[in-house]
Amino acid sequence: MTEYGGTSQHRRVIDGLVRRISTGELGPGTRLPGENRLAEEFSVSRGTVRRALAELQRQRRIETRTGIGSFVAFDGADLDFSMGWTAALTQAGVPTETEVVLLERRDDPGFAREHGLGTAAFVAVDRVRRIIGGPAVSLERSLVPATPDLADLPETGLAGGSLGTELERAGLVPHHGESWAGARPLPAGDAELLGRPPGTVFLHTARLSFAADGAFVEHVTSLLDPDRFRLHHTFGAAR
Repeated sequence: MTEYGGTSQHRRVIDGLVRRISTGELGPGTRLPGENRLAEEFSVSRGTVRRALAELQRQRRIETRTGIGSFVAFDGADLDFSMGWTAALTQAGVPTETEVVLLERRDDPGFAREHGLGTAAFVAVDRVRRIIGGPAVSLERSLVPATPDLADLPETGLAGGSLGTELERAGLVPHHGESWAGARPLPAGDAELLGRPPGTVFLHTARLSFAADGAFVEHVTSLLDPDRFRLHHTFGAAR
């Protein structure tokens, strides 16, 4: 095992890419070679490449985005919300504070069946996010697996108020998944949490994410203030 928690092949890919990033060979915004090309270059499997890329993404050394994708923007700045809203808003320079309004264990066999998950035991986390000194701008509801590392969260709380930090500690790093976006009026309960009149229309997003090995990481739905958030869609690839 290596300092990255993987095999020597895994480390060889990581070290090779880190060296290119450090020397500027792979500068900011540079597109990485595809998985097949990297697998051939390092003489490893695509699975090893995926694990290496997931580790580099966890370290914030790279961003992995497909050629076609939708991203949420806050005040015009694109947010990489694969890392979670707290980290994405912090990276964008937006000072926020988070209030955890629900943290409990929950069994949901219907959700597990719907998404083909191997567990029906979850931890539910609801958070309201506010601009420091300003209004609430989002309400997020997450379901994460009640693994041994996460099952005690209702008793211990979130480290620094960050669910992303807890998932990372549990070895659950988002690698792939899907997301949806729409709009919906706020029901009375959500409107009270956000300090808005019932029926106010908010942007609604949902994201289902999995680790590189296919393990379920998180299902999160977010209600976002449309005066601050926008949906930004990109397509194709720049030449």
